[in-house]
Amino acid sequence: ERARDYLHKTGRFIVIGGIVSPVHDSYGKTGLVSSRHRLTMCQLAVQASDWIRVDPWECYQDTWQTTCSVLEHHRDLMKRVTGCILSNVNTPSMTPVIGQPQNESPQPIYQNNNTVSNKPTAAKILGKVGESLSRICCVRPPMERFTFVDENANLGTVMRYEEIELRILLLCGSDLLESFCIPGLWNEADMEVIVGEFGIVVVPRDGADPDRIMNHSSILRKYKSNILVVKDDSNHPMSVVSSTKSRLALQHGDGHVVDYLCQPVIDYILKSQLYINASG
Repeated sequence: ERARDYLHKTGRFIVIGGIVSPVHDSYGKTGLVSSRHRLTMCQLAVQASDWIRVDPWECYQDTWQTTCSVLEHHRDLMKRVTGCILSNVNTPSMTPVIGQPQNESPQPIYQNNNTVSNKPTAAKILGKVGESLSRICCVRPPMERFTFVDENANLGTVMRYEEIELRILLLCGSDLLESFCIPGLWNEADMEVIVGEFGIVVVPRDGADPDRIMNHSSILRKYKSNILVVKDDSNHPMSVVSSTKSRLALQHGDGHVVDYLCQPVIDYILKSQLYINASG
């Protein structure tokens, strides 16, 4: 939610959906519980959200999938379902989500029927995208944010439809961003695709300086303009959002676990006896 709020405040984005994709069981991280439990906990965590959903695709594969392949899967899925070409961070448009078509000559609203372009209008695109994304990516964009032109009105001036561009960004903590700087940990070709074609939204962790992190990687420096850093709120620091702190609180019977997790998730963890040691 904090990342979405920040992206909206930039004036460059309208976030129409969020996808939580739990990692495959074969990822190999110590203490990783079954994807059956992780999927359920994530679903309970977002059950009241009208824009975030949990996607099981990654968990259901035969083996662990790279971050790059997961992003490409969701991009390809949206292409198939919406029939739209998804833009990437290198799109010439100045506004990554909604903006005027760039470098095009204005087209008159009234044209001879024999020369009418078959290019979909904004209304048609919005309807198609909205219906599709309501199924695969949560909710429709707010209707009032779009400008529609009445083709039957005598406007007296030439106007153009707004264009909808869909983009998938990777949301992560600065700890994941820092892992890009560890030699050999990430496939460099994957890093080029993740940062160069998709783009990243970074949430700072425990006072980490994303700018300092980016300066330690040639690929991150190269695509620095594609990395958006969410500004922290001193009254509600995002460092409290931590799965590690949540697990430790559960293991030690710390009542502050309610600061990290919603009650349905806590109830499920207690019922399933997850993360709790013998003395907990």
